[in-house]
Amino acid sequence: MRIAVLGASGRVGRLLVDQALERGHQVVALVRAPDRAAVATSRQVDVRRADVFCPRNFPGLDDADVVVSAIGIGKGDGPGALVAGARLLAAAQRPTVWLGALGSGPSERAGGMIYRAVMRTFVGAELAEKAEADQIALDAGATVFHAPDLKDGPLSPGRRLVPLADLPRPLLPPRISRATVAALMLDEAQTSGHGGEILVPLS
Repeated sequence: MRIAVLGASGRVGRLLVDQALERGHQVVALVRAPDRAAVATSRQVDVRRADVFCPRNFPGLDDADVVVSAIGIGKGDGPGALVAGARLLAAAQRPTVWLGALGSGPSERAGGMIYRAVMRTFVGAELAEKAEADQIALDAGATVFHAPDLKDGPLSPGRRLVPLADLPRPLLPPRISRATVAALMLDEAQTSGHGGEILVPLS
């Protein structure tokens, strides 16, 4: 399988690349600055410059079987990166797995009261953009992950996906390792069984 990873140089993106290679897939690593990205070009990894703010120069993805997006809002990006990325992937018309955040849009209350307060405090103005980008991805048929707070840590053997509507509201703010989220995104990319749905990754 040939998997394109948008945001391949980020903390989740690097894990997606590594885990995809471990599973025997070929990877198209989409990064803004290939010369600064810690992604090595090889026979299995095709590194391509991909700046979501430069749609005219955004690479074609016709050779990818599926796209997995771990794009985020980096320091100095300013507003618009998530929405721009979502629009480009929607236009690419490839099966897509999109990483969003629990506590935004339809999942605003799903993480519980404490989690909601934390998201408002630390994410704040970005919540509206996250919700808009998620909706663009959903309308294009993508599977959207609303991941809880991400942490470093090992891959959870009990990883699972829960439809947003079936998520029990937790008392304490939920957390999950980046490695587990990456694995679940690849699981979904290999099956593409939940297009147009919001799923919550749990460990």
